[in-house]
Amino acid sequence: MKKDWAPDSRALKSLVEWLDGRADAGSDGEAYVAMHGRLAAYFARKGCRAPEELADETLSRVARRLEEEGTIAGMVPAQYCYVTARFVWLEHLRSPDYAPPALTRDPAAPVRPQGEDEERERWLACLDRCLEQLEGSDRTIILEYYAGAAPDRIGQRRQLAERLGVTANALAIRASRLRERLRTAVRQCIGA
Repeated sequence: MKKDWAPDSRALKSLVEWLDGRADAGSDGEAYVAMHGRLAAYFARKGCRAPEELADETLSRVARRLEEEGTIAGMVPAQYCYVTARFVWLEHLRSPDYAPPALTRDPAAPVRPQGEDEERERWLACLDRCLEQLEGSDRTIILEYYAGAAPDRIGQRRQLAERLGVTANALAIRASRLRERLRTAVRQCIGA
């Protein structure tokens, strides 16, 4: 592996054409930009502190492979990029300058890009409004059905079904219908 290798204009052009699936001058690079963004989001979800740099490294490695071999067969471009990204991430974890992120947040909570918190707050406010519009029994069912940690939910759902005098399957169907009603109401609220 060439550690100091950096893609030149020919290697980048080849990468862009490969990602776009076109080997002509009309390649506009949208697929490259989209893939870079998806890779940066992948690394951000993994809790990496420099997701953009790791996305750059991933695409540089793909470009190097394309330059060395001329083509990459057997995988679609996105799949190959994600396989490469996984190796970049694993190497990043073993690097001496890697420090795990501080646990200043709930470790089970996903890492969100900046600006997404405001969007999330809008969704949650709409969800609260839509929950208030449900009948009392429906609101209780949906809240209790999804309450608690995932491992505890099975027992809680069993108890809820017994308390309501229905089977677990009937409860699941009812909760699914309520969830769809809520989803539609929240989307309408967000759109308004």
